[in-house]
Amino acid sequence: MSAYEKLEAHFRRAAHLDDAVGMLHWDMSTMMPAGGATARAEQMATLRGIRHHLIASPETSELLAAADAADGLNGWQSANLAEMRREHLHAAAVEDELIEALSKACSVCEMVWREARPESDFAKVLPSMQTVLDLYRQVAAAKAEAFGCSPYEALLDQWEPGGKTERIDAIFDDLAEFLPPFIDDVLAAQAKRPDPIAPDGPFPAEKQKALATKLMEVLGFEFERGRLDVSFHPFCGGATDDVRITTRWDEADFVEGLMAVLHETGHALYELGLPSDWRHQPVGKARGMTLHESQSLLMEMQACRTHEFLNFAAPLIRDAFDGAGPAFETENLYRHYTNVERSLIRTEADEVTYPTHVILRYRLERAMVAGELDLKDLPGAFNDGLEALLGIRPPDDRQGCLQDIHWYAGAWGYFPTYTLGAIAAAQFFDAAKRDVPDIVPGIAEGDFKPLVGWLRAHVHGLGSKLSTDELVAEATGKPLDQAVFKAHLTARYLG
Repeated sequence: MSAYEKLEAHFRRAAHLDDAVGMLHWDMSTMMPAGGATARAEQMATLRGIRHHLIASPETSELLAAADAADGLNGWQSANLAEMRREHLHAAAVEDELIEALSKACSVCEMVWREARPESDFAKVLPSMQTVLDLYRQVAAAKAEAFGCSPYEALLDQWEPGGKTERIDAIFDDLAEFLPPFIDDVLAAQAKRPDPIAPDGPFPAEKQKALATKLMEVLGFEFERGRLDVSFHPFCGGATDDVRITTRWDEADFVEGLMAVLHETGHALYELGLPSDWRHQPVGKARGMTLHESQSLLMEMQACRTHEFLNFAAPLIRDAFDGAGPAFETENLYRHYTNVERSLIRTEADEVTYPTHVILRYRLERAMVAGELDLKDLPGAFNDGLEALLGIRPPDDRQGCLQDIHWYAGAWGYFPTYTLGAIAAAQFFDAAKRDVPDIVPGIAEGDFKPLVGWLRAHVHGLGSKLSTDELVAEATGKPLDQAVFKAHLTARYLG
């Protein structure tokens, strides 16, 4: 075997370990009894440690050097080698013991958070969160030295390869200036229209699931390669060719659970559409979380909150819940699904106010990683920041800094990708509609094949062959541009 072929075998083994961890995490989040938490943390830490050692090993370093010196690689192989090198640099910067300690700490902290959040007790999770943050600072420092970047950028690179704070700051500062007066204008315009009528419940969970399953199939989800379950926090995970979606149901309001499913289905379609020839190789993975979030937000926000989709979905919603009357008519559902309000909970926020939640979390996590914000001061800083950006103040920690799982489960550097993804989603949907005139008429008939086909060709099927910037520019004709997102918001909410 050549050095490159040996590397493919190495990384295939690493991908199998990733899949195993993914399934263990899905089980921990959906079905595992609470008493299994300690053992599960040990299991996942062990597998992550083995995976880390495999990629960080001197043998991998030697194989990379030998493969670099060889000729004859095609474009996909060269891109795969570049991704292998990036993964090796991440792994080699950090000792095995630190990776296992961090994995255990994150598993423990997540389980404590699950108790602390409903009790609105930040003090309860503070010690375990401090352990996670201290370990992540060590990881960030080591990787920053290896990559020649800031500690926060080293963490960001794990989620968004090549991401730079200077660029994110410019985009977010622009949005932070644009959004407050825009939100005021939207709310003023909205006040001149009839308020949406809330459909009367209850909406039994089993009926919500049946409706969600039907709409997942409409979007193109393949149930022979995945499933839908319930968890404390909605997510898309699992393993290669076994994609697990989760949501949570509110029997008083079906909107949140259903839209969470459509959001996670966008993630799943990306995973299911990755290049099969490069399964279990770095180049066959999704190109980072900006693109991943763009796919979920494209489905949830761009496509499934249009008049066309809701006109198609309205009869299905009525049938699912035996609904009748004005509350279940298309125009009312559209007002319901595009209603804007200053809300405390990020996952329930509309697309106009959502970026303010993300900007706040991005600024806070940068400050915490840099040591500029003590963890004990997070609740107050969170409340002050949300009030400054959105004009509302959380009354307790459950609706404040405890509401998201990310920091407690170890996802530091992830938050900016949500709004970067929203920007990319607007660009992709705009370009897809220009390229394929059948997309909007198809959505009106419940036919997502034209849209998914465009995404397969321009996003999903490219895996990690291109950088985020290259892929966005090739697909849409321009690099990531918040002006397209702002134009979309203006057309939908003030047009």
